Amino acid sequence: MQSELLITEDGSHTLFVPSIDECYHSTHGAVQESRHIFIEAALKQCNKSEIRVLEIGFGTGLNAFLTMVEAERSEKQVHFTSLEKFPVSIDKALLLNYPEEIDSEKRVAFELMHTSPWNVEVQITADFSLKKIETDFTIYKFSEMYDVIYFDAFSPEKQPEMWTEERFKALFLHCNEGAVLTTYCAKGMVRRAMQTAGFVIERLAGPPGKREILRSLKSR
Repeated sequence: MQSELLITEDGSHTLFVPSIDECYHSTHGAVQESRHIFIEAALKQCNKSEIRVLEIGFGTGLNAFLTMVEAERSEKQVHFTSLEKFPVSIDKALLLNYPEEIDSEKRVAFELMHTSPWNVEVQITADFSLKKIETDFTIYKFSEMYDVIYFDAFSPEKQPEMWTEERFKALFLHCNEGAVLTTYCAKGMVRRAMQTAGFVIERLAGPPGKREILRSLKSR
C-alpha cells in the first residue's frame, strides 16, 4: 500500500495510507500510543522470563522496536512473531525516526528488523528474536502458542475481516494460560467478539486522544 510520512504530536513518525484514509498510529503520538497499549498494558503484565509475543500487523516495526528495547531493559528473552500482509517498503521504513525518539544507539537493530528476511527467525539482539511472516491473518494457520498478543490491524471499518469472532477464537486457542491480548480498538463489536471467543475483557484508559483500550486475558 502506498503511504505518506507524517510527524505525530509527540514528534515520532507514522505513515498515512491514502487508499484507506487511515494512519498506522494515532496522530496524537505514535510512540506514546504504542508504548501505552502494547508495552505497559500487555508486555509488562507477563511475568515470564522467556516470552512469546505475537503481533497482528508488523507495519512500521514500532511495536517490535519498543518490545526489543523493553526486553533488554528487563533482561527477558522475547521471541517476537509478526504477521503482515502488506509490508512497508524498506526505503520508507528506514526514514522512520523511532530510534532517534526512543534509543538512538539502537538504529542498527531497527534497520536490521526491516532488512532481515521474511518467514525466518532472526536474532536481532541477545534478548530479542524476530520472525516476520508475510501472510494474510484471515487464513493463517497457527502452529505455536503465545503469551502476549498485540492486535494492531487497521480499524474494523477498514478491515472488518480481521476483527471477527472466528479470528479471535483462533488466537484464543493459541494462547497459553494467563496470556494477555491488547488492542487500541474498544468498540462493542470487538469486545463481544473477544468475549465469545473466550477472553475475559478489561477496559483500560487509553493514551492521549483515546478514551479507552481493551485488554483481554485467557484465564483458562
